[in-house]
Amino acid sequence: MATAPRSEHPAPPGVQRNRGTVVWTDRFLDYAWTPEHPMKPARLKFTMALAESLGLLHGVELLAPAAADRADLLRIHTPDYIEAVEHARAPAGSPQAPPYGLGSPDNPVFPGMHQAASVIVGGTLAAAKEIAAGRTQRAVSIGGGMHHAMADSASGFCVYNDAAVAISWLLDNGFDRIAYLDVDVHHGDGVQRAFYADPRVLTVSLHQHPATLWPNTGWPEETGVGAAEGTAINLPLLPGTRDTQWLRGFHAVVPGALAAFRPQIVVSQCGVDTHREDPLADLELTVDGQRAAFRAMRDLADEYAEGRWLAVGGGGYGLVRVVPRAWTHLLATALDRTIAPETAIPQDWIDRVRAEAPRVDPPTTMGDGGDIAYLPWDGPGGTGETGDARLDRAQRAIDTAVLATRRATFGLLGLDPEDPRD
Repeated sequence: MATAPRSEHPAPPGVQRNRGTVVWTDRFLDYAWTPEHPMKPARLKFTMALAESLGLLHGVELLAPAAADRADLLRIHTPDYIEAVEHARAPAGSPQAPPYGLGSPDNPVFPGMHQAASVIVGGTLAAAKEIAAGRTQRAVSIGGGMHHAMADSASGFCVYNDAAVAISWLLDNGFDRIAYLDVDVHHGDGVQRAFYADPRVLTVSLHQHPATLWPNTGWPEETGVGAAEGTAINLPLLPGTRDTQWLRGFHAVVPGALAAFRPQIVVSQCGVDTHREDPLADLELTVDGQRAAFRAMRDLADEYAEGRWLAVGGGGYGLVRVVPRAWTHLLATALDRTIAPETAIPQDWIDRVRAEAPRVDPPTTMGDGGDIAYLPWDGPGGTGETGDARLDRAQRAIDTAVLATRRATFGLLGLDPEDPRD
């Protein structure tokens, strides 16, 4: 495997670097669809309340972002589309395919849509700028992660693509090797499309199999075009995939790809709709498995990008029982403030969510007791049978997926797809 070169982005002389930065503003809560919509700002509010209740944010100065301006949005989005968002009006009825995707059931028009979506982009840009300036190694904005938004349309609850805008900004400000890791249950299609022909950006997405879940993209054969061939990597996972198989797949694909690509910064979309309780998808991860994924991405940034890690939120529709715990672990991971999964959730937080969501039974600990002891991938046909029929089927399924992904892309990165050492 290749090793990362010495960084071209050290901290400037006289600049004090923070280990981790949290980007937050209550304006993130303005990104609010209809009352019936599954993406609700309560998930962000409950996350920050849980982090505060646990003392996680003690001594941490939150970075309040400004809204992204038009020039920022034009990095990814077309002028006509931005104009349409600025002047969006709810269409009559419930059209399935309205102009620019605005007014569909997934993307209903809401008051202040342009400004609210611009603040989301501003949060991710603020995180990128803190890292680029050398003021912090890691920055996290749980309001971000709108990875489905396309250049000229809203898609999948996403109006503006904050991650793509931030990556574009980084490319114009001293970075020319950026790794984007997407662990949302849905394929990171908008970011992949934005950089599908750009060899400076490696996009890696682990997601539920496109034959079984929207947006029905993210097949292993989607590898990039032209000079960027090999820099789009997709690992589709069958419904029912659990922590041990998910982590086996992640570690069979992502570290080798990053070692070959040698990124200067890792950008992670940390959607948590992979959870077994999520109402919109069919993977079966626990909060423990999601915590392990966040820690793995942080460690890969430490190993290959000198610690530069920009993390954003994304999907996740277990508004009380899942998202607050998972993203509190994400904040803790970025801040190097470990919260053990067995940690009891403070009673004041439980009381608060019971008052605001009385029909939901709140969790009592920061983990689900998930099994995260995965077996490393050991090459084609390398895993023996355990005698547990369900486990053996799951292992064969993940190994088949891993091999398809490695065979599609690893050779293009100068790696041996059959060799588990790569």
